[in-house]
Amino acid sequence: MVRKTTPSEQFAPKLNLNIQDIERGHARLADRITELSAFDVNTVSAGMTPELKALEVAVKDTLIRCFGVDTSSYRTYQSATSLTVYPISMARGSRPNLVDPVDRKVKSAIALLSQAQRSLKEDLIDIQHSSSTKVPESNPLLFSKRIFLVHGHDEGARETVARFLEKIGFDPIILHEQANRGRTIIEKIEANRDVGFAVVLLTPDDEGCVNGGKAEPRARQNVLLELGYFLGYLGRDKVCALKKGTLEIPSDFAGVVWTSMDGDGWKNSLCLELQDAGYEIDWNKVMRG
Repeated sequence: MVRKTTPSEQFAPKLNLNIQDIERGHARLADRITELSAFDVNTVSAGMTPELKALEVAVKDTLIRCFGVDTSSYRTYQSATSLTVYPISMARGSRPNLVDPVDRKVKSAIALLSQAQRSLKEDLIDIQHSSSTKVPESNPLLFSKRIFLVHGHDEGARETVARFLEKIGFDPIILHEQANRGRTIIEKIEANRDVGFAVVLLTPDDEGCVNGGKAEPRARQNVLLELGYFLGYLGRDKVCALKKGTLEIPSDFAGVVWTSMDGDGWKNSLCLELQDAGYEIDWNKVMRG
């Protein structure tokens, strides 16, 4: 006889998440994994502490935000919300060992949330593969006023460019001004990459050379990493590199046109790049900037 599915066993369909939903969900899961990893299981004496209960609630809330209520995806990872261990009756005077079972539950929750992250990444890859190379017109990031500003140690250059972008109507995103929330640098970049354009400041903050060579000025390594990241994520036509002074340019970037910051001409050049990328530029504001 075929067993019938009861109403309580019927799950809501999987949510149709967009790119921003997936990225926010990935960041939220990373926060919960960090909190679970930092939890000291040795503090558990009776199977439940306020901190452990708060973790349970936080994990459940995150799963609901990521996958919806009672969806098939939520049910897949639901056991991650169960962290409590209730002691069984024991002989008088003996104390149950609750640390080991709670530790196993916490590790199981971390593994489940990590798998949930991988699932979201696969969903993101599916979305990217199903779309064309160019961002479609309907994508809200295409002409987003948020511009990611990649910079090194030259605070003067950073502030000059950031304030100019604000004057002409854009919202510069500077990484260190965004909340850390226990994330790594690359996780912060991923959480704040919902931008339509990136400006990269190549300033002579470091020195380097090949073995036996003469040290030459070059940009910070994190700047070069983020330059490559946004070239791949946004495309070359959505990235403008502003170069200040004399410094070594990576060989992989050789031949790509950058704009010199020595003088005021960079403002017009940057606006031309933005205009060429599809943005409407108020040139009266540019002249006043």
